[in-house]
Amino acid sequence: MVITANSSLGQNDKYKSMRISINNIQLNVIEQGSGPLTLVLLHYFGGSAMEWQSVMAQLSDRYRCIAIDLRGHGDSDSPETGYSVDDMADDVAAVLREKNTVSFVLIGHSMSGKVAMALAARQPSGLQSLLLLSPSPPLPEPIPDEDRQKMLRTYGQREAAEDTFRQITEKPLPEAAHAQIVADNLRTANVAWNAWLLEGSKENIAGQMPFITVPVHLLVGTNDRAVKPGVSETMTMPYLPTATFETVAGAGHLLPWETPDTVVDFIQKKIALDFA
Repeated sequence: MVITANSSLGQNDKYKSMRISINNIQLNVIEQGSGPLTLVLLHYFGGSAMEWQSVMAQLSDRYRCIAIDLRGHGDSDSPETGYSVDDMADDVAAVLREKNTVSFVLIGHSMSGKVAMALAARQPSGLQSLLLLSPSPPLPEPIPDEDRQKMLRTYGQREAAEDTFRQITEKPLPEAAHAQIVADNLRTANVAWNAWLLEGSKENIAGQMPFITVPVHLLVGTNDRAVKPGVSETMTMPYLPTATFETVAGAGHLLPWETPDTVVDFIQKKIALDFA
């Protein structure tokens, strides 16, 4: 494991970036803060751990925050195989073991919401609760065939990445955030891109949902055009009957980028509720 300091969050808000060798690959992980409870932060399809920078900066004075680039994304390796939902859940579990994570909250966004559900269903030791932001549902995600084929056909094209940015965001963002979101899209490995669109997003893990025994909470943007609020209400909530459900008015799909303060409040509120 190689650890290097990164000061892009500001002089007083540094996080550590490291490469962790697990399952015959290396995953990039960023870590900030300390505390008895760890927040494990997982990103959306075509994104990276960088989407959690603002959230981590606000929570690192109370919690240990770990954000992971899933295989084929960000600065992690992109092997030729291993992109099923369970494969990615295996990677996250291995990182948690490597990082000696004892007590943690699992926070999954979009694609990784499905990964987080699969991992939570295994009832890993130390898991306290599950927070899902605009999650891909446990059923096959209802991506229109025309959209799916267009994303496959235009992989790696800047114009398409810019169009995706416009589709998945609703609130104005700084130029630096815009540039990072587009860059993350373009650096996603082709094998990971195709695997999610053709296989992972189509997986049905609904049968595993009864094994999730920790509290579950969902947060979605009312203007999300990627995983619409109705998808969460009809394709996720029925399989997690004790889960809570909240929306962010006027927000799109990228909640950690668009409304980091709201996401921070949501995390803190649900931790307080679950640990009361």
